[in-house]
Amino acid sequence: MLKDQDRIFTNLYGMHDRTLKGAQARGHWDGTKKLIEMGRAEIVDQMKASGLRGRGGAGFPTGLKWSFMPKESDGRPAYLVVNADESEPGTCKDREIMRHDPHTLIEGCLIASFAMGAHASYIYIRGEYIREREALQMAIDEAYDAGLIGKNACGSGWDFDLYLVHGAGAYICGEETALLESLEGKKGMPRMKPPFPAGAGLYGCPTTVNNVESIAVVPTILRRGADWFASFGRANNAGTKVYAISGHVNNPCVVEDAMSISFEELIETHCGGIRGGWGNLKAVIPGGSSVPCVRGEKMKDAIMDFDALREVGSSLGTAAVIVMDNSTDIIKAIWRLSKFYKHESCGQCTPCREGTGWMMRVMDRLVRGEAEVEEIDMLFDVTKQVEGHTICALGDAAAWPIQGLIRNFRDEIEDRIKAQKTGRVSAVAAE
Repeated sequence: MLKDQDRIFTNLYGMHDRTLKGAQARGHWDGTKKLIEMGRAEIVDQMKASGLRGRGGAGFPTGLKWSFMPKESDGRPAYLVVNADESEPGTCKDREIMRHDPHTLIEGCLIASFAMGAHASYIYIRGEYIREREALQMAIDEAYDAGLIGKNACGSGWDFDLYLVHGAGAYICGEETALLESLEGKKGMPRMKPPFPAGAGLYGCPTTVNNVESIAVVPTILRRGADWFASFGRANNAGTKVYAISGHVNNPCVVEDAMSISFEELIETHCGGIRGGWGNLKAVIPGGSSVPCVRGEKMKDAIMDFDALREVGSSLGTAAVIVMDNSTDIIKAIWRLSKFYKHESCGQCTPCREGTGWMMRVMDRLVRGEAEVEEIDMLFDVTKQVEGHTICALGDAAAWPIQGLIRNFRDEIEDRIKAQKTGRVSAVAAE
């Protein structure tokens, strides 16, 4: 259980003043000039030592990602782009940071941009986040007025500009290269890699794309030391983490706690337990809708970090925990996700463009039980042909929920097909 004094986001619930004055009272923007004076190399080394892994889903080491940026400029400007296009179903952690604690992100942008030699940073915010954009823009204006960003930011001699760009609500723009295309005013479609953004990103210049939470924790890590941050969680899974728990718990919430907390402790401490008790837990999607579901009994003792969840056949992803009890029609729930991915595919890669629609239509029949048992294996086979064969990870995101369903709840799919064949449509079958 994380102690209150170790929380980085001290206003996650909006109980306190979110203005610059309030943020400074809670310790933000404290000695930012000193942090910049550490120098670029030292900041990157500290980030590596802290063990921070990207909070956007992939879990790539943040310090290492920063170190890919060119040390010396070849005349092209460098950019930091913050991915605030939080469109993964179930995920709502960055939203709380931008709405209630925006100055953590703005200060993080300044320090991270300096560490990568970038004089400008863009925050690309999700189209539906209207109020969050207003809160963030207000905070950016305050920081400019106070001289914290802009010319000679914080008196450090570093000029830094921060721009807030509104997306149009496309899920695909959460993929870093599609986000860059959209920022440039083109269709949000992923680019082939290489070249990676650090070599040729926004406008063909060196660019790093980071998640909101990854950037917002940076100033606190530097203030309190890399060792302090690394002291939470297991090896290779360091730090604090914002979890978003939704679904069939008594008290759904967004909460910051330590990495590697057990699933049981997370639910009992912050959510008041599972609705109807632990015996009623059917399945959990531990990291946002694109990761495979896990059976309830396997999830109870699971540890919430990148490595442990891989061992139970899933992933931490964005730590958006979706809890489902026995009242859930799990086949219908996964069908709904496959419908989402079909709708959001940009259509650039054939396996994804054709495969997502195909998978959704088969899922449609499985929900009603109007399929053959052999089609279950055929569907699994198709997910394998989509997964890993597309430019970006949307193909994987569409395949994994279905793979998780077939691996964990095959018996339910078969029962429904048999019941339909014998004319006894089960009571939970979708209308």
